[in-house]
Amino acid sequence: MNQTLSRIQDRSAVVGIIGQGYVGLPLALVFEEAGFRVLGLDVDAKKIDALSRGESYIRHIGSDRVKASIDRGRFTVTTDFDRLSECDAILICVPTPLGTHREPDLSYIHNTAKAIATRLRKGQLVVLESTTYPGTTDEEVLPLLEASGLKCPDDFLLAFSPEREDPGNAHFNTKTIPKVVGGVNAPSTEAAVALYAAGVDKVVPVSSARVAESSKLLENVFRSINIALVNELKVTFDRMGINVWEVIEAAKTKPFGFTAFYPGPGLGGHCIPLDPFYLSWKASEYGMWTRFIELAGEINTGMPRYVVSKVADALNDARKSVKGSRILVLGLSYKENIDDDRESPSYELIEFLQDKGAHVDYCDPYFPHARHGRRHSLNLSSVPCDNATFRSYDALLVSTAHGQFKDPALYAGVDLVIDTRNIVQPAPAGPTTVVRA
Repeated sequence: MNQTLSRIQDRSAVVGIIGQGYVGLPLALVFEEAGFRVLGLDVDAKKIDALSRGESYIRHIGSDRVKASIDRGRFTVTTDFDRLSECDAILICVPTPLGTHREPDLSYIHNTAKAIATRLRKGQLVVLESTTYPGTTDEEVLPLLEASGLKCPDDFLLAFSPEREDPGNAHFNTKTIPKVVGGVNAPSTEAAVALYAAGVDKVVPVSSARVAESSKLLENVFRSINIALVNELKVTFDRMGINVWEVIEAAKTKPFGFTAFYPGPGLGGHCIPLDPFYLSWKASEYGMWTRFIELAGEINTGMPRYVVSKVADALNDARKSVKGSRILVLGLSYKENIDDDRESPSYELIEFLQDKGAHVDYCDPYFPHARHGRRHSLNLSSVPCDNATFRSYDALLVSTAHGQFKDPALYAGVDLVIDTRNIVQPAPAGPTTVVRA
């Protein structure tokens, strides 16, 4: 394995990255920009075709950056997994969704590991980046790779390094976010640390792949539980006639011992709505019941229905029913100012309102057309983001805090706004009713 280390150190190693989405593509660019030859692999031919033309399909990753990497000749993309044999390091960046009963769905990891195993050669380093439960790298990926007849660490190396992406964050990016790395054995850790140290600013070695897997889950559980707390307080304070947003602003003036979290219409993104349940599922194998995780999940997944009830109450106060009302949902993205709608609560809000007989449209400048996902297929297109359009609806439901939605002039003359993000500030003058939900 000394040859693998030396190839990493002199940048002659070829880095293969399976999955060219929100995690894999920025990682590929970071390694190419560090001087490595990078092979990006994906089963989606449309993504590969776009990248081959130097085009980015992720808004916060500019096409200029992709084109520069392609033009330098060090970044090549393909759907041909037989080319994995060219790679000295193979990074796995594939989805880890939940099944219909909130059980882990490792099918993408399993299929990818099997694809690697049929092409695995001596000296390769394999790193799993997909968020999953502790033990996946040792218990699931390692046996699939060793079915090739090669053994770790004598023939190949295996590690886990959790992805840490925050799309749209102007302060941190793939290169500057510290990278946790843990191998299934010491030689694997050493090689994986060397690889990431050549591309990112800071690497944090840990004692095992299980620790690395667990650290990612802790990060997401921390956020899930704290978001659930403020969501529950939102409902409680609403009953008391207290503005939860004002409470949070007051509390965060404390210079120690407090971190501000904010309520919303539900959880979105590829991590927080899903990953904590990977840990609760695995914990049951050990006779442990992660009650905080389950309670947070119960509160957060109930938020879309709570918001819909607030819409119904607000319309009722205006002497209207949900059935037959024209409602415009503002935002499909799960967070502001990005084109990422993974697990966005907006889809549930739209479907719940449709089920109650409302005529529902959406407005999102980042999504001219609603994407078809694993669970949702709206067949809708965005309406214009202007005051005349907004005034034509019985109610507006703010689901995402896009900068485009923060112009008070948009809401002039609008009858009713249900604001889940506290962005309609100050409240429009005139007859407009703004309900915080």
